[in-house]
Amino acid sequence: MRYHLNRDLDSNGNAKAFKAEAVREVIKHWIATKEHGQRPVNIKDLFEHLVLEYAYEGSYKSVLRYVRAHYPKPKIRTFRRVETPPGAQSQTDWGEFPGVRIAGETVDLHAFVMVLSHSRMPVVIWTRSENQLSWLKSHNEAYRRLGGVPAVNRIDNVKTAIARGAGAWGTINETYRAYALAVGFHIDACQPRAANAKGKVEAKVKLSRFLLDPRDKDWISLEALQAASDLLIERWAKQALCPATGKSVFDSWQDEVERLGKLPILPEPFDIAVTRPVRPDCSVSFEGRFYPVPFAHVGSQVEVRGCAGTVQILAEGRIIREFSRGTSQRVLTDQDCYEGEATDRVLPPPPLGKMGKRLQEIMEMDVEKRPIDLYAALAEVAR
Repeated sequence: MRYHLNRDLDSNGNAKAFKAEAVREVIKHWIATKEHGQRPVNIKDLFEHLVLEYAYEGSYKSVLRYVRAHYPKPKIRTFRRVETPPGAQSQTDWGEFPGVRIAGETVDLHAFVMVLSHSRMPVVIWTRSENQLSWLKSHNEAYRRLGGVPAVNRIDNVKTAIARGAGAWGTINETYRAYALAVGFHIDACQPRAANAKGKVEAKVKLSRFLLDPRDKDWISLEALQAASDLLIERWAKQALCPATGKSVFDSWQDEVERLGKLPILPEPFDIAVTRPVRPDCSVSFEGRFYPVPFAHVGSQVEVRGCAGTVQILAEGRIIREFSRGTSQRVLTDQDCYEGEATDRVLPPPPLGKMGKRLQEIMEMDVEKRPIDLYAALAEVAR
């Protein structure tokens, strides 16, 4: 009986002094400066502040008990439910699936999930990585399956999309910005710690785990897993109800396709995109190499993209040259870049002389096919 009486006294904040009482003014100031935000005061942050700045020796729970006893419960936070019109928005996120068996090998897989916000039609793309190339390749595959491009893509603040910061104040990754411009959609980054702002895709990430957990069997290939996933999603979409239309998700998606942006020729995924000036020698510098560009672009800016195995050079959104990436050559040449009529702004380079033409002929021939008389003719020109 004495034990229970003492316990009741200990649990009564008026009968037992709070250890955090010694720093009550600090706590009061902290809460006054933090409570104006939309989120409730983070007691863990407060506790760490007391320990680091004021050498507080009490426990985290002592601070928690003090705050609960002396300050009212935070107001209930509400949020606005929004139903987007057809074709207006998609939501995108990643899901992680460690320990998947692919062809007898245990690997960590990533599920790229994109959902049309209106019809709730999902797409799941399986990849081995969340790097820039996988991010853009997954976008391509998702848009092909959806049959078009929504006006806006709402994303989480992943590094492949947001280089610094978060939400509306974040800095968009330049590579992703270039991709969005080429495909034709607007990037809308969520506010941090705002899961309800992308609730549809959060739900579909959970759905992907329910429909198909890839860890349940040994897949012969990643392609086999993708095919099984596509089939299960289509089957689910024909049975599930779209709350915005009252029809099935599949039928609602069929109606929404007409409102999506026309599927463009999707760009090859790239992990870097930079703007470079074209030098007077009709070349641009990229990754320690010089790539030729048609002379008409000298003095202007072109976009250079580093793709999986190629380097693409674009002007006004159009690919004007493409080369192999990471070659041993540091200077690449293309004589066609120096040919053509003058423009209002740029003159073509002087034409090759006799020696230059002969050298070019030799370079374009296989060594074993070069005739001796060609070298003799070259020597004659040199005299």
